[in-house]
Amino acid sequence: MPAENLRWATLEALKNSPKAKISFDPYWSERGEHILTGCKETFSLSSHSGIILERLGSLPLQTSSFLGSISGNSSPEEISASVSSTGSIPDLNAKQAALSTAPPLRTESDQAVSDNTKDEDPEAGVSEVSSPASLPTISLLSPKAMETAGLIIKFEDEQREKAKVALKLRLEMQEKLVAAVANSESEQLKRFEEFMELKQRQEYQSMRDMMDRETKESIGRQEKLKEEQRHRMKILNLRLREAEQQRLREAELERQRQAEGRERLRNLNTIQEEILQLNQLLEPSSKTDLPSASLSSYSMRGNQLCSQVSEVVRKTAEGEFPSMEDMTVAERALHEMRALIRLMQEEVAKAQEKKKKDQEEEEQRRKQVELQVQQEAQKKAAQSAKEKVKERKGLQNSAEDSTLKWYKELQESAARCAQSFEQLNSPKDTQTKKLKLELQKAASIPVSQISSNSGSQLQEIFDKIDKLLSGRAVMSGGKSVSTSQHPQGLNFVSYKLAEKFVKQGEEEVASHHEAAFPIAVVASGVWELHPQVGGFILAHLHKKCPYSVPHYPPMKEGMPVEEYQRILGYRVDDSGVEGQDSFLKRMSGMIRLYAAIIQLRWPYGSKQGCAPHGLNHGWRWLAQMLNMEPLADITATLLFDFLEVCGNALMKQYQVQFWKLILLLKEEYFPRIEAVTTTGQMGSVIRLKQFLETSLQSRQISPPKGQLSSMFWRS
Repeated sequence: MPAENLRWATLEALKNSPKAKISFDPYWSERGEHILTGCKETFSLSSHSGIILERLGSLPLQTSSFLGSISGNSSPEEISASVSSTGSIPDLNAKQAALSTAPPLRTESDQAVSDNTKDEDPEAGVSEVSSPASLPTISLLSPKAMETAGLIIKFEDEQREKAKVALKLRLEMQEKLVAAVANSESEQLKRFEEFMELKQRQEYQSMRDMMDRETKESIGRQEKLKEEQRHRMKILNLRLREAEQQRLREAELERQRQAEGRERLRNLNTIQEEILQLNQLLEPSSKTDLPSASLSSYSMRGNQLCSQVSEVVRKTAEGEFPSMEDMTVAERALHEMRALIRLMQEEVAKAQEKKKKDQEEEEQRRKQVELQVQQEAQKKAAQSAKEKVKERKGLQNSAEDSTLKWYKELQESAARCAQSFEQLNSPKDTQTKKLKLELQKAASIPVSQISSNSGSQLQEIFDKIDKLLSGRAVMSGGKSVSTSQHPQGLNFVSYKLAEKFVKQGEEEVASHHEAAFPIAVVASGVWELHPQVGGFILAHLHKKCPYSVPHYPPMKEGMPVEEYQRILGYRVDDSGVEGQDSFLKRMSGMIRLYAAIIQLRWPYGSKQGCAPHGLNHGWRWLAQMLNMEPLADITATLLFDFLEVCGNALMKQYQVQFWKLILLLKEEYFPRIEAVTTTGQMGSVIRLKQFLETSLQSRQISPPKGQLSSMFWRS
């Protein structure tokens, strides 16, 4: 049939229509649009539909009438019947002309609404199609055209359903694909994080390995530098030792040169002294028996020789030592001077032979004069013997005049010193009072710390006292203090320091006899460097213990008994006079300290010569004690304490004379002590007697206990 032949042409026309050219956008969901957004355009027939309608109109078919409603299930026969019943063919042609100018079949929105309504309720869709108000009626010339339109509509519905199914499948696939992509991205993200973590660990490990390598390299470099430093230090030490040895050798050579120069200088001085003495023999006034011309020639030559030696000595006065040539000149001058003396003596002998007779007469006259001198000396010796006999009948009751004068001078010096720092001793302002307390602590605390623990400790204490007395600052109680802070500071410290030394003897040594030696050696060292302190020590000692002079102060008329006891050394307070045992104990401590001071010397002193207050003062004290009448209890106690501490040193120093003195003490003086001692005071007498008997029997006095040995100073 012609309609069948035109089917494909119709489909081709529909394919080329705007409706068939709708493009599908797969990204509508991402933009949030509806799936049929592109299908909302107005549908219209293409320009080829008029040709199709003309061709259909020329076919020998029955005209069709305007259908009020079209059903997808109508047959061609029904359509033909409806056409014939509506009118004739001319009317149909007239309607066809109107159809060509009619509006399109329906809009896209109306189609979508009808599609949705058709899906929800098929019956409602049929009623809407049959309703003349919902869609305009189209008059077709051929039932095939209507069938084709129905097939097209049906095909569109099928395609729409397929599109929905395909879209649903595509959405599901898209969701699965998105989920798969999300899972894949998550896994990739995890792998990426693991990879980054691995990279980070690798970088950290490589950084750490690099740091370890650098550390090892730096340690190696440090070790190398240390080794080089040690090597350089070894070389430097070797060079230093060589330089030190060279310096010591040069110093030794210099000392030898100095020693030789001093020896030559001493020899030169000896030569000069001898030449000057010999030159005095050449003076004309000393040799009147020689001719004046001969004496003048000798004297002139002697003066010339003295001038030569003086010229050599003048060089030494400029700081130079005499050379060997100078010594040769001096010795030659000495030999010539001796030759001159021999020549002069020979001339004198010749002159004496000539005047032999005159000399014999002079000898006779000299013998007479000597006889007269001997007679006068015998008279004086007899008179002195008589005086000694008188003195032996009784001992003195007071010290010698020279001793008393010395004692008074020390007391006056101490009194003047105490008066000089009266302003500091009695301060009015707070600052001066604080300074006084600090100075007093700085002077007394080091003395209180003296002990026999170690020599280094004693040296530290001595250095601290020496610094204080030298005006340098010392630390006391965490504060720096110096005698230069006050004009009277040095006198105040010297006075208080001496007072503290004596107080230590009065208290510490009285309780512990061995403590006398460390205290005494420090006091002796301070005494040697600062003699003013030594004078104050003696003044305080004599004032508290007058028996250390020795001096027995007499009781003046009108003097109270308590005042006299205070002068004798007793402590007198409101409770009364102290007991005899306490008094003897204090006196014993101070005498022991004094006996230790006179035999000790600071081992690190730089001064040469004897000690500042040496053993000669101990010998004087002991001799004067034996020349004074003994006192009950006190004399025996002090003699025993003094000899026990200082007897060994006096024995080594004076030897035979010391034993004569001990024998005198035992045989002549000890009975006098026993005569004045009562029964209750025999303890000290018995100790002294046993000491004397033991010493005389063994002819030896043991060193005192607590004496500082050489090992003590190394500790």
